[in-house]
Amino acid sequence: MVELRKFTVDELKQYDGKKGRPAYIAFRGKVYDVTDNYTWGDGDHFGEHQAGQDTTDGISNAPHSDEKLVATVLIGELVK
Repeated sequence: MVELRKFTVDELKQYDGKKGRPAYIAFRGKVYDVTDNYTWGDGDHFGEHQAGQDTTDGISNAPHSDEKLVATVLIGELVK
């Protein structure tokens, strides 16, 4: 079992998907790599959510369930 990397909020901000950077999001304390997910082009998810942030509140209110994150790669945990 691989240990998950720990990210602070400031570290997560570096992974905004802009200018070729990877796109990571946090949701319910977990960090996911959405870089290769076509719905997160350039770190933007339909103008509603931005990579490099904790998206827990926004995705919880999304028109789809949070099960969509199953298709992404869990890479870490968000620490405060």
